[in-house]
Amino acid sequence: MSSATRSAPALPVGLGVLAVVQAGGAGSRMDVLTRERAKPALPFGGTHALVDFPLSALRASGIADVWVSVQYQSGSLDVHLAGGRPWDLDRTHGGFRRITPEQGSGAAHDDGFSHGNADGLFRLRDDVRVHDPDVLVVLSADHVFSADLRPALAHHLDVGAECTLLTAEVGVQEAAEKMVVHADAEGRVTGVDYKPESTDATTVATEIFLYDPRVLLTELERLHRETAAGGDPDDTGLGDFGELLLPALVERGRVHALPLEGYWRDVGRPAAYLQAHRDLLAGRVDVFDHVDRPVLSPTPAGAPAWVGDGGELDGAMVSPGCRVRGRVVRSVLGPDVVVEAGAVVEDSVLMRRAVVEAGARVSACVVDEWARVGRDAVVGRPLPGTRVTDGAITLVGRHAVVAPGDDVPAGARLEPGTTT
Repeated sequence: MSSATRSAPALPVGLGVLAVVQAGGAGSRMDVLTRERAKPALPFGGTHALVDFPLSALRASGIADVWVSVQYQSGSLDVHLAGGRPWDLDRTHGGFRRITPEQGSGAAHDDGFSHGNADGLFRLRDDVRVHDPDVLVVLSADHVFSADLRPALAHHLDVGAECTLLTAEVGVQEAAEKMVVHADAEGRVTGVDYKPESTDATTVATEIFLYDPRVLLTELERLHRETAAGGDPDDTGLGDFGELLLPALVERGRVHALPLEGYWRDVGRPAAYLQAHRDLLAGRVDVFDHVDRPVLSPTPAGAPAWVGDGGELDGAMVSPGCRVRGRVVRSVLGPDVVVEAGAVVEDSVLMRRAVVEAGARVSACVVDEWARVGRDAVVGRPLPGTRVTDGAITLVGRHAVVAPGDDVPAGARLEPGTTT
């Protein structure tokens, strides 16, 4: 089976490609970290946001017409997206477009929030039809990856696919939370299992799809007609891709799978988010290694990071503006984070302007922006083994304060703005 990231072939002159980046709903699995932000605005590696990865891949692929569909807390992404400027998408004709839920735009099921990514595409059907692309590329915005999609586009056209889905290999436990993909030796998809109760398969969809727009819209409208009767007028019943749309397309016999080379991880759960940062520190993440397709971001440069007397970094990554006098182990610090003397931070991610006061200990935590851990406080506990679980990770919300000397147990969730 060929790969999605081999050297880019020449595509047909005048090929019309439209990309839709689905920037998600409420991101409830990330709990307190997404109370006040869209999930794609979450930082990764200290200085980037999750939405940077799909947008950078599209920029590297030469795809200039990009719509970002934001369903929740859209304002939290606006400054970062900057009208598409960091990815050269701010154009007079075409380029960047941000799409948010609207009221009064049509029938009840066309208004408001979508109920899944297939449902979201259905609500955009009229706009897609007017744009009339030759290929519609659809990506999620809570995954860490790097790709030049031109080989995938060429393969999609060469085999006459109605849908090409990019795949990755994961463990069986993670596969049970994804869309498992079964394909023959030629890469034709023979079946999909959406979030199966259990599976021995390890090939999953990465939520990067290439569609024949005409077939896609026809199938979406057909499925809607079959599911809408007697249902919620605000809900098309289409749900996520793996529920109805992909099985219907697979049955037509022209869905193809293409492996995505390099690192890929869905970081939409606390355990996956922390594990991806552990992978980054261990050198297993290659997304920043490609000089021909850099991960672009509007993040401004800050003052150099500083490690003072007694400060120690052990397998750690620090961002501009950090000031470290304590010990930081296997952790990533965002911009302007402060770790005071005698404090220990281990197996954690601290976001912009978080402060850990003297003598405090932070273990297996994700600490949001402007949060403060008081002097001699203990937040979280060291991980009991090599496997990371959601229940072992402590989440501290934005602007939350852990009082001096307090003890916050493993797995706790501190709401934004609260004080213990």
